[in-house]
Amino acid sequence: MAELLFYSEPVALNREEHKGFKVNPPGDFGFTRQTNSVVLAGIEFAEASRHYPIVFTRNADQIIPVAVLGMRDQENLFVDAEGKWQAGYIPAFVRRYPFVLANRPDDQDQFLICVDQSTLSEEEGNALFDEAGQETEYLQNASRFMREYHQRFLQTLEFGKKLDELGLLTEMNARVTREDESAVVLGQFLSVNEQALMQLTTAHVDELFRAGYMGWIYAHLISMGLFPELARRMGELEAAA
Repeated sequence: MAELLFYSEPVALNREEHKGFKVNPPGDFGFTRQTNSVVLAGIEFAEASRHYPIVFTRNADQIIPVAVLGMRDQENLFVDAEGKWQAGYIPAFVRRYPFVLANRPDDQDQFLICVDQSTLSEEEGNALFDEAGQETEYLQNASRFMREYHQRFLQTLEFGKKLDELGLLTEMNARVTREDESAVVLGQFLSVNEQALMQLTTAHVDELFRAGYMGWIYAHLISMGLFPELARRMGELEAAA
């Protein structure tokens, strides 16, 4: 499940059970090393499109945009051997780790703040609760970030739904040729069909524009030119190895 990517054992925070615990997050991004794509919110497209191809995937009845980090399974071309991120923008999906929101089982409209069990410590890290059992500023900031991300993601799902309703998505493969003339192919994904976009009615174009979606669409289309850059990164990493 993409939502729980990176998390080995997410647990819901409880002010009584975790009062004495701290969060000691990873010191680098090595935890993403075997991930070749991560979910993006639409608001991230402008910055993300400078570094990663942005494509769409279909998950049941949802259309979800992702940033492509590698051309092969379990390959992230943007994390070096020391775990440092090698791009000017780090997707929010990555930055929120080790926290994540989960729906409450008794109320699907309410959320639980969860954290990866492996990052909890009684000795080192950032305190979650103060002596009175109140959330620390660190946890408040993390909670605020996740809730804002969740709202942005819901907007993004509406965006994907609209693209699907208007028949703008088409299945594609990405094929890039490397310096040694070998080719690498990324499996099927969805992309906006420019011809279908140009054939939209004025009313539909106006609807997309007023919703703020046109900028997201063109950021996605521009980012598709970055697949050769992924092939270049592959070559550099293989040469270094």
